[in-house]
Amino acid sequence: MRPLTEEETKVFFEKLANYIGRNITHLIDRKDEPYCFRLHRDRVYYVSEAIMRRATSVARDNLASLGICFGKFTKTGKFRLQITALEYIAQYAKYKVWIKPNGEMPYLYGNHVVKAHLGRITEDTPEHQGVVIYSMADTPLGFGVTARSTADTRKLDPTAIVVFHQADIGEYLRQEDTLL
Repeated sequence: MRPLTEEETKVFFEKLANYIGRNITHLIDRKDEPYCFRLHRDRVYYVSEAIMRRATSVARDNLASLGICFGKFTKTGKFRLQITALEYIAQYAKYKVWIKPNGEMPYLYGNHVVKAHLGRITEDTPEHQGVVIYSMADTPLGFGVTARSTADTRKLDPTAIVVFHQADIGEYLRQEDTLL
């Protein structure tokens, strides 16, 4: 367990800022007690400083995890958010998408959100922006990346993809890079 390096911090905060923007400061500067991000076995954990100090007495090999896992660094140095961070990301998300009950199960099984399943979307959501997906009952289900802006979404047909599922974001971005 160690603090993130400058490069790791930059990559991690860029990914997190895509979803919660400047609200990252709310995660670190808490009123109840100070929290920090620590790296252990290529995973970034969100942990209170009191627990972090206690964990230093445990050997690295014996420490399985610590706090809430926000995601992991790949071997290429990219950062991937994990669903365990959803509770914290949902609290501070800038852009949100609500899906209808008939679209919840397709999304949870790994499909994209199509316009027919879209219940509501935050106004002025830009294209390729990280969003948190909610059910109509305001239960966070996951996160993804918008395929179209809010203005473009209104003009689409019902079968058009509005939000890419989180698991497929990397594949979509690789395809877009080859098209450019």
